[in-house]
Amino acid sequence: MPKKIRVLIIDDSASVRQTLAALLSEDPEIEVMGVANDPFMAARRIQEEVPDVITLDVEMPRMDGITFLRKLMSQRPIPVVMCSSLTEAGSETLLQALEAGAVDIILKPRIGAADYLADEAMRIREVVKSASHARMPNVRRAEARSASASGPTKKLTADAMLPPPTGRAMAKTTEMVVCVGASTGGTEALRQMLEALPANAPGMVIVQHMPERFTAAFAKRLNSLCEVEVKEAADGDPVLRGHVLIAPGDNHMMLERQGARYHVAVKTGPLVSRHRPSVDVLFRSVARAAGSNAMGIIMTGMGDDGARGMFEMKQAGAYTVAQDEATSVVFGMPKEAIARGGVDRVVPLEQIAREILMAQQKF
Repeated sequence: MPKKIRVLIIDDSASVRQTLAALLSEDPEIEVMGVANDPFMAARRIQEEVPDVITLDVEMPRMDGITFLRKLMSQRPIPVVMCSSLTEAGSETLLQALEAGAVDIILKPRIGAADYLADEAMRIREVVKSASHARMPNVRRAEARSASASGPTKKLTADAMLPPPTGRAMAKTTEMVVCVGASTGGTEALRQMLEALPANAPGMVIVQHMPERFTAAFAKRLNSLCEVEVKEAADGDPVLRGHVLIAPGDNHMMLERQGARYHVAVKTGPLVSRHRPSVDVLFRSVARAAGSNAMGIIMTGMGDDGARGMFEMKQAGAYTVAQDEATSVVFGMPKEAIARGGVDRVVPLEQIAREILMAQQKF
């Protein structure tokens, strides 16, 4: 039997600690090894036993979570998942945490909100399992664990949102649309890729697995750093050269076409491949609407979201690229896409922007 993923929960709220411990313990692959109400207690616990994953609150007494995270990453890097309430100000802080080395974000459970917990509990467990596979600097991870996304919840495909593509969408035009999917480790990978693109880069649509509201702050941060314009997508936004649209958290994003012009549809719906937004939903929509006018990129992340959709894109004539294992924080999503036969080329992160510009020259 594979060894369970040992999790340490750090949060000053007793109710949050109790709720997180209960929902994580429901997964047979996870073991809550302990809880701590502040970083000092957590540090003593880590000296006794090193966890595989830490969930870390942001605002705590005696030492805030960001300070503790930076100290941890400089001394003993351990995969950390930041835990925060759903606030605009908090989302800015969480982006600082991702820059400091956190691998993902979860929202604090809303105690008593059954509908919220039904979906979010599954996401929290998946994020923790994904974090256990993260490639951390200067640390050799323990033996490989099962990458299966086990659980009683049925795993839906993109069929839940739109039908499969019927064939090649249209002949090549003079404009190319780039669609990107990423998850664990994707926030910093996307930053590096987008910073390397010029202001006249092809129009781009991106699904990055993040909770609601955090995508707005993420897009704003990228917009301040990049030559291309980056924004959180709204329903009906056009896909334009030099513009990047990021799917809003907790909503699916699909590409649609009117004539030779593209726009996005932002819709609610069920979790697809256990995610909302789902890369599979975006990629399938691109296969249907753009065909050979599209380029698909799948980047670092756990699981197989996007693998089926990328294969459908390739069948529709799109050019498809995957981030390589050496530069991926977690090589799950690219690996699955490669295994399905949906990837034309595998490149390191620092070469993805160049691949985009080279593909653009062919249009």
